[in-house]
Parts: sequence; structure tokens; C-alpha cells
Amino acid sequence: MDLVSYWKDNFAPYLRALFGRSERGAALVEYALLVALIAVVCIAAISLLGTSAKEKFSKVGSQIAGT
Repeated sequence: MDLVSYWKDNFAPYLRALFGRSERGAALVEYALLVALIAVVCIAAISLLGTSAKEKFSKVGSQIAGT
């Protein structure tokens, strides 16, 4: 038996099973990136809209208190 056929018969299936079709880590990374992106968008929206929302709530509150 030569070395190439021995490799194909014994070690190649083991390596394919070890490093092959496991995508659990890839899915975890994708979910982590998605959560990070959502957090960045939420922080940006709050920082951009926070001042105008504060002014609107203050205006509405003062009108309610005045009437």
C-alpha cells in the first residue's frame, strides 16, 4: 500500500469529520455581529434623537401643567 492511498483511507475522513461541516461557531459569530450592529444603531438613534425628544416632552409637559 502506498502512502497516498493510506492517507486517503485513514486520515482524510478523520480530518473531514473534524473540520468539516460544523458551522456552530460561524452562526455564533453572525449572531454576535447582528447584536452588535443593532446596539450601534440604537445608540446612534438615541444620541441623535435624544435632544429633540427631550424638548418635545418638556413642551408637552409644560402645556399639560399649564392647563
